[in-house]
Amino acid sequence: MSSSGVPLRLLLLTCVASTVSGVLKLTVTPDRGTVFNISSSQVKGCKVCTGAGSSRQCSPSLVIKDGPPVSMEFECSRPQDVFSVEIVRSIECTTKLCNGHIILAASDSLPLLNFNRKFTWNLKASAPKALKIDFSPSGMRQINPSERCPDRQRYTLQAFQTTGSVTVGKYCRTGPVGTAQVPNQGSFSLEVPAGQKLPNSRFDVSVGEEIKTLAKITLMLPKGTSSTELLSPNYPDSFPDDDVMEWYFQVPDNQKTAIQFLNLTQPLCLKKDTAMEYHSNARRATVRSLKEPQPEDMQGKFGLKLRNCEMDRRRVGSPGLSLKLRVSSSRARSTVSCKVDVSRMEGLTLHIERVRPASDCQMKMNSVPKEKITVASKSELTFQDCFPEDVHVTAMRVIECRRLKDCPKTPARLSVPVLPTCLPAPLSSVTWTLRPPPHGTVELTSPTEALKQSLPGQQCNSSILIKVAEDDGTPIGHFCPQGAIHTVQIHTNMSVTVSGVEGKALRTPFKHVLNALFKGEISERYIFTVSPKRGTPVLLATPGWPVGMKSYSTVSWIVSVPPKMDAHLMFANVSQPKCSNRHANIKVQRVGFPKAEYSRREDEDAESELAVSGNFYLNMSNCMPEKGYFSVITEVSLRKSKNLLLTVILSVVGALLVLVVAVLVVVCVVIRKKKKKLNHQVSIYNPNGTSFLPGHNGFPKTREDNESHVYASIEDTLVYTDLLRKGAEMGVYGEFDSHQPLTGHTDSQKPLVSRDGDTDDLPVGTYQQFQAPPLPVRPLSHGQPMVDNVLYQTDGEEEHSPSLGPRLEPEGGN
Repeated sequence: MSSSGVPLRLLLLTCVASTVSGVLKLTVTPDRGTVFNISSSQVKGCKVCTGAGSSRQCSPSLVIKDGPPVSMEFECSRPQDVFSVEIVRSIECTTKLCNGHIILAASDSLPLLNFNRKFTWNLKASAPKALKIDFSPSGMRQINPSERCPDRQRYTLQAFQTTGSVTVGKYCRTGPVGTAQVPNQGSFSLEVPAGQKLPNSRFDVSVGEEIKTLAKITLMLPKGTSSTELLSPNYPDSFPDDDVMEWYFQVPDNQKTAIQFLNLTQPLCLKKDTAMEYHSNARRATVRSLKEPQPEDMQGKFGLKLRNCEMDRRRVGSPGLSLKLRVSSSRARSTVSCKVDVSRMEGLTLHIERVRPASDCQMKMNSVPKEKITVASKSELTFQDCFPEDVHVTAMRVIECRRLKDCPKTPARLSVPVLPTCLPAPLSSVTWTLRPPPHGTVELTSPTEALKQSLPGQQCNSSILIKVAEDDGTPIGHFCPQGAIHTVQIHTNMSVTVSGVEGKALRTPFKHVLNALFKGEISERYIFTVSPKRGTPVLLATPGWPVGMKSYSTVSWIVSVPPKMDAHLMFANVSQPKCSNRHANIKVQRVGFPKAEYSRREDEDAESELAVSGNFYLNMSNCMPEKGYFSVITEVSLRKSKNLLLTVILSVVGALLVLVVAVLVVVCVVIRKKKKKLNHQVSIYNPNGTSFLPGHNGFPKTREDNESHVYASIEDTLVYTDLLRKGAEMGVYGEFDSHQPLTGHTDSQKPLVSRDGDTDDLPVGTYQQFQAPPLPVRPLSHGQPMVDNVLYQTDGEEEHSPSLGPRLEPEGGN
């Protein structure tokens, strides 16, 4: 076999048995790195010869190494009865990789098929790593050295030490032995009787662990009842002096293992004592004398180490250490009583279901056998032979309100309970079903940190996953902590399910996951409030992604943008339907502005990127699809505003204009006061409806010839209304009403926060966490009679929304 793992090639050029001369002639060409040892069991008799003439040499044995083809002759008619053949190659491993594998092929050694053959692989590892041989998938079974294998092909593993070679064990095919590791040097060999071909097989050789024992054998015990016998190295001879042998057992779940000594010979010790060490992940290592009874109920995976002493071999006939042991495994049986009280679980009911009909698990509730258990109060449960894979444990709660005025004003806590440890399995999931009153809305908020959607490119790193779905099972989205979504509002019955990521159980409870509150009606089916952070792009997917949105449904994201920043929107993974009624629409509209920044229907070419300054709405609505579906992923990222310098300049100019206006107003007032002091006139009442002044003024003039349309002073709001309105559109000033005086605080100057928000403690000049203003006036997407709708509730029982001006309809049937 070549160093790359190619099977050995034996080329038979001539193979002739002459009945006259009684000579068998063979020609052999070995691969690189392969050595042939041909030896006879007889000192005298048949010999093997090479060469011809004066160079002819005959010997009871022959070694063929790398080189040209070698022709040989046997001086007897049946050399296979006298000679045996050993084919040797080497495998070396560094600390990272090995240079070959053990490969057997039926075509190997065909020219020598009639001889007893032995295939040997010399193994060499690089300290501190061991060399590892993998026997999967069939495995190996250890046998007594005097025992024969059913197929008459026997394997031997040896470890080389400074004191000599040690036979770790002899093996037959098919058994629980999965891998073998040998440190330093060793060998692995296969004995094949004459006339029998090799099986086609391969054993992978790789770098193993750092071990400090003679060898380490790993066994994979099968499910159910099984029994395996193991022998100490060199059995029945003595185990090496002051050495350690190691076995490791992979045991199926819910099984127990017993260790029993069948044949034990103990040495006379000079130093230390012989012992058996048991190692388990669940508990500390335990050491037992070989004279003590061994464990009979080992649970789970464990390691076993046989430790020899420094033996006294000075006495003639002094025995060494040899041990034959049996490892038995069987299904574990256990009965656990469990008292469960759900009164402290905030209204949750506990559901336990048996999910493996073939298992031996038996469940009882108050002594009554059950396939499914629902615990709604205090109960006594019994589990016999129930293990984590046998049962499924969930918790559920329904939260509903029939009239909005009767709904609690404080949010309901959605918390994961801590279950009793006596249950056979941990909690898999918790589900809350939320049913708002007619025309009501469910609002979800996180008590600690904002949420994010679990999407490609925005994976969840936490140990929990929050699945939000409508009452009919239609998914809305999967969420987890550490995101930018502050609130989720849903105008329908819905459910929230908290589970472990990738189907794992909730082993670490999160006491408080979400808050849920019933509020008044909203104009969209879904509303999300989002506050991105600089340097962290946010991915927002339409509800139900990657499946399309429901027909005629609408969704809005209210996105806050910090001062001096712009939001950069990129529409990715857009799937547009063919609509049979109405249109699928994407719109972007800045808060406080009636005109949309961006608007595209499904039948229009859409831009893939967009920049928006200031807080904005991202609105999407679906049509009645005839073909395909509507789904979008939007990436929102913050960047420094490009219009920052222009904004600063306009702000300075605006301040100067206001200052000039104020000066003009003061001057005009002073002039008017002076005029009043100089003209002390009395007006005369005229019943015809016109007042006129006596004296030099005469009677009132007509509109054309009087000065009633000339102002002594002009209000600054009339002079600069147009200028200030343009400034508001550019973002320099807030909204402006020409019918309001400039002085004092106006409604248009209020911050964009909810009415019940508390802003008294905010420092001046500090950027406040964005709280969504009401959406612009918009027809409802859910087709029900409506009341005044807002996003945030007032102190009264009903909710109202201040109008922010008309808004373009994204879902209209245009």
